[in-house]
Amino acid sequence: MTENAQRATARTWIGLAVLVLPMLLIAIDGMVLVFALPAITTDLQPSGTEQLWILDIYSLMLAGLLITMSSLGDRIGRRRLLLIGAVGFAAASVLGALASAPWMLILARALLGVAGATIMPSTLSIIRNMFLDRNQRRTAMAVWAAMGSAGAAAGPIVGGWVIEAFSWHAAFLMNIPVMIILLALAPIFVPESANPMPGRIDVPSIALSLTGMVTLVYGVKTLAEGEQPLAALVTFVSGAVLLVLFVVRQLRIPNPMINVRLFRVRSFTGAVVVDLLSVFALVGALFALTQHLQLIAGLSTVQSALWMLPQAAVSAIAGFLAAALVKRIPASILVSAGGVITAAGFGMLLFLTPQTPPFVIAISLCLVGLGAGVGLTLTNDIIMSSVRPEHAGQAAAVSETAYEVGTALGTAVLGSILLGFYRTGLASHAPIGLPGTVLSAAEETLAAALAFTAELPGALGQALADAAVTSFTQALAWTGGLAALILTGVAIFAAIMLRGVSAQADLVKADH
Repeated sequence: MTENAQRATARTWIGLAVLVLPMLLIAIDGMVLVFALPAITTDLQPSGTEQLWILDIYSLMLAGLLITMSSLGDRIGRRRLLLIGAVGFAAASVLGALASAPWMLILARALLGVAGATIMPSTLSIIRNMFLDRNQRRTAMAVWAAMGSAGAAAGPIVGGWVIEAFSWHAAFLMNIPVMIILLALAPIFVPESANPMPGRIDVPSIALSLTGMVTLVYGVKTLAEGEQPLAALVTFVSGAVLLVLFVVRQLRIPNPMINVRLFRVRSFTGAVVVDLLSVFALVGALFALTQHLQLIAGLSTVQSALWMLPQAAVSAIAGFLAAALVKRIPASILVSAGGVITAAGFGMLLFLTPQTPPFVIAISLCLVGLGAGVGLTLTNDIIMSSVRPEHAGQAAAVSETAYEVGTALGTAVLGSILLGFYRTGLASHAPIGLPGTVLSAAEETLAAALAFTAELPGALGQALADAAVTSFTQALAWTGGLAALILTGVAIFAAIMLRGVSAQADLVKADH
């Protein structure tokens, strides 16, 4: 195939614009429900367990089905699967909006997770097939990543406005117009692609991947809650064992769902691990920063989101910058530099105090966005360039699964570390005369501690508030420092594992 024949046309770029619409929506959707939960709780009155399932079932289904749905897309066609997912997402959104009982909302969220698992890897694998020129594909990846960043940043603003102006039902209904646009335009501008020799569907592999991922992620989430550590540990280990069995089966069957031998390729393994550890550090530390902005700086949800918008803009710009710079600077150096810059952003948190103004946190977040935008854009490109176009679904599944596992681990592990630092600090700073029952309750969360301050006598209440705020700030500083240390290690790892990666040619040649 000639170089000109490989280059994308205007129609291809329009197709990319169509593809990133659902990614933008899913990123927004992932944030909206957190802010809708208080209104949902008042309306439907779910139990504590039901609230957890409303929040968690989406990510559990998404993580569990990414590999299966990517494999299915390779077989029936990725655009076809994308359109099926769009119909499913719209239908599940209607069910969520009409939910009159907690079980209906849990079911709707589960179905949204199933539909999301068809959409996310489909878009990534279709992009791999649409953009055969490596430089153009890298730019397309930057657009794809930018939409994810924009959606995550816009989620609190859009969600807050929609819920305040209408109701929590509207948070589900806003999905429908986007899916209608996708259904109308994708058949026109998005080409179909599939693996011409996919092999038969292996049911045992599907069962192992689904149960393994769901069990693993659920174990991680349960460990983070800390209420049943033994059961959570057993669940986590069971999930890990099931996934090991899945890998063993992939090595033995002639047509595996995932070609695990790709992990023998140094650059592929390096890019996947960099993705997972970067997301792990980012999600865990960012989760804590939102609490600081709202509970300590005293900002509203929308105000906090506005201070985080610059990070999304910088992250988006950084992706395009990386796509341009990698033509002159080796990918290993750029990804490593991205890790160092992100580490510097989190390192700023070591100097955090309760009086730190929001603009300082915004600067820290901009450094995080700059480094992450460079690194994650290039590692995604490396992952997708490691396979032939017909095997794009497998690479997309690995990339998305690394992101989901990194997200779950980051929230759970760094969240637990943050809580541990907070509890230790509060125990040492607790005012004399504070009842033990109040201290135990205040150690659960900063929000709980601040809620108790109004019920205590003036001086004692203020002393508890000061102790809680100081302890949380110190805990956040240490957690940010830990994230910086992890990302410094990621930078060194990237420099070694990605050394010698070509920025121009695909790592695996396509057969045309």
